[in-house]
Amino acid sequence: MFDLRPFASLCGKKYFIKHFAILLFSCSVFLTSGCATLDGPPNPDDPLESYNRAMFSFNEAMDKAVLKPVAKGYNWIMPDLLSTGVTNFFSNLDDIVVFANSLLQLKFQKAGETSARLVLNTTFGLFGLLDLGPRMDLPKQNEDFGQTLAFWGVDSGPYFVLPFLGPSTVRDGLSVPIDWILFDPVFQDKELKVTLSLLVVRYTDKRAGLLQATNIIDETAPDKYAFIRDAFLQRRQYLIHDGNPPETGMSEEELFSDDDLFKDDLDLEKDLK
Repeated sequence: MFDLRPFASLCGKKYFIKHFAILLFSCSVFLTSGCATLDGPPNPDDPLESYNRAMFSFNEAMDKAVLKPVAKGYNWIMPDLLSTGVTNFFSNLDDIVVFANSLLQLKFQKAGETSARLVLNTTFGLFGLLDLGPRMDLPKQNEDFGQTLAFWGVDSGPYFVLPFLGPSTVRDGLSVPIDWILFDPVFQDKELKVTLSLLVVRYTDKRAGLLQATNIIDETAPDKYAFIRDAFLQRRQYLIHDGNPPETGMSEEELFSDDDLFKDDLDLEKDLK
């Protein structure tokens, strides 16, 4: 007889991803229906701001009630050395996602460096617990399917806050399941219990590493939502363009080479004379 257990496990994994995506969508619809209106005209750079602020408030409440206390307990229990090892382990797994998306973006040198880094850390780095890459001039890279779509000309769409996952854009949000299903080793394990356990550890470790930064933002940012939105969008531009984002304004050379820029002022001055 055929052994159907691997097929059943795969179906269970697809079931989980499908229903998690439905959960994210349902939360989005629910909070969109309850969005409060904003004072003043809408921000043209954030057309979904009413929904985004509602979702941001929901995520903040979840973080305050569950994620932040768990992260504090994690930091209190875990020795620094072991916590660093966990961070390195998941960073090493993420290099598989980076490698795949580097190939899709035709960045073959970066793919080769990431591959070498992955092999080095998996073998001599004790399955990624040690990050030996920087010592061999193989720093950590950052590539995902959202950046791959951007490379091929897909527009980001408006800023979009995801339930539980936080800042994103429409393009990047739709790309998350692609990375999960196709590339992320955490989701390739046949046992759903193992996947869920790894996810809990991964995001607890990630949240614990952000405790100090979020505390500073809480104390200093007059509008936490706007601060995180602007910081996220700037960082995405930085990553998409490999550290060389296009200039958003006119350079000094372009400013003074534009003959029509001050034309109206010169005409007005002539009329006054």
